[in-house]
Amino acid sequence: MRLRIAAALTFAGAVLSGVQAIQTVSRAGRYLYTADGTRFYIKGVAYQEQGQVIADSNNPFLEPSTYIDPLSNGTACQRDLPYLQQLGVNTIRAYSVNSALNHDTCMQLFSNAGIHTIIDLSLPVNGSIDRNSPSWTTALLDEYIETIQAFSKYDNVLAFNVGNEVVIAANGTAAAAFVKAAARDIKAYLTSIKSSALVGYAAIDGDPSWILPLAEYLSCDPSGANSGTTAIDLYGLNDYEWCGTSTFQASYAGTEALYSAYNVPAYFSEFGCPTNPPTDWSEVGALLSSNMSPVWSGGIAFSYFPVTSAAGDYGIVSISPDGSTVTVNQNFNNLQTQYTTASPPNSPSKSAAGSTKYPACPQQNSTMLASTTLPPTPNLAACTCLENNLSCQFTPTTSNYSAIVGSLLDYGCSLLGQAGGNCNSIAANGTTGVYGTVSACDPTVMLSWVMSQYYFDNNNNAQACSFGGNGTVNTHAPTGTNAANAAASSCLASATSTSVPTLPAGGSTGSSGGGSSASPSTNGAAALDTHTFARVFMLVVIGVASGMWTLA
Repeated sequence: MRLRIAAALTFAGAVLSGVQAIQTVSRAGRYLYTADGTRFYIKGVAYQEQGQVIADSNNPFLEPSTYIDPLSNGTACQRDLPYLQQLGVNTIRAYSVNSALNHDTCMQLFSNAGIHTIIDLSLPVNGSIDRNSPSWTTALLDEYIETIQAFSKYDNVLAFNVGNEVVIAANGTAAAAFVKAAARDIKAYLTSIKSSALVGYAAIDGDPSWILPLAEYLSCDPSGANSGTTAIDLYGLNDYEWCGTSTFQASYAGTEALYSAYNVPAYFSEFGCPTNPPTDWSEVGALLSSNMSPVWSGGIAFSYFPVTSAAGDYGIVSISPDGSTVTVNQNFNNLQTQYTTASPPNSPSKSAAGSTKYPACPQQNSTMLASTTLPPTPNLAACTCLENNLSCQFTPTTSNYSAIVGSLLDYGCSLLGQAGGNCNSIAANGTTGVYGTVSACDPTVMLSWVMSQYYFDNNNNAQACSFGGNGTVNTHAPTGTNAANAAASSCLASATSTSVPTLPAGGSTGSSGGGSSASPSTNGAAALDTHTFARVFMLVVIGVASGMWTLA
């Protein structure tokens, strides 16, 4: 079916000129409510065009290496709005956005239409917590805060996700410590700017032996004081159990029972089925029913745009090559029918929901490896001070230095090990809860630290600082090993504590430039050398980065 573009634009234009304010969504107990006290259920759709996907044995989920910011192209949002309203959605989820671009038109369009947004803070490859080598560093914190700052002025941000499927197996649950630290720091920042947005995480569905303890860990209080300081506000489950003809009892009864005592609001952050053959989306009738309302507050259908994944092809529309026309398929019609007829119960009342409780954290075991001792808040001032005082500094011979930082770190640490030293100061262990004093700095700073240690071990021989021409002796550093170490210790004195993050120097103020109705060629398509990836503060690609579009 194809709507005439003229009619579509007229309709969207009418919405854009509307003045009706969207109702704020907040939580009470383990449920979501609008300002008038009505229980809020997410009737959503994933709204992100797929970036470039490189098929590789190290990328089993076909995660993209680039992204297209879906909320920076006002023309495209105006094009899609009538279809989103036909679906009856009240929420969209965007997986990757560029904080340097302008999002006013899209966000205002969706706000006027009563559509909330869930914004993932992570970016492909270098911009997310790496599931194989997790860390929580100044680069990630700054990237997350800049995104929040860019969107903090909008009234329809329901939640910011600090991660998507970072943990995908029991033996990777140690990474949850870094996710929980991210949630702690992002919550503190949102509180400091008086934002009502929730902090969320989207989990892969997995074996109950670890997926429930993971969820409980992310929403627990390590202090035992019933505090939500380190807990997520909103738990998402990417659940694909129901595909084709099924029933609540066959597909969802076990999941409902598993999470029956869960303490924070929960929703299906992804659900769906490959497009061939067309799915009837009958799971919506179960998800938005009294069978599941005791635990779940709706979900996000995957996906509005066409997406290719390891599990199959998804998508309910296709876009013409010139970007002007939307064509829907049978999956769109079926989802529209399900969303527009669903009528979940308006219970419990907001007053009966009570306050959210934060229980003690699950015990560590073979399927829950994460420590309750979390990484510190990354401290950019401390890391910058350290970098300025290190005797040997990383000065790469190539502009693509992210490609060599990892191998140079490995090489430098092996040299230190051979000399009887170690790299404990840059190491972070989510199982033991031991985090080196330099572990929250960016890898470029870590490498300068390693180079400096090797330089000291070789009696301050300038050649020992070279590392193939990628290191330079810092003539402004304190003279002598003892003085250099004292300066480093002074810089890092506050680097092991927890604090309220602040907007990084030079960060976005929320009034970023760029046209609000950018053309498809300038609508936020980003590769690894743009925006955050071009900055000095860059994460090392040591393994497959967790993040976008992961499907079970």
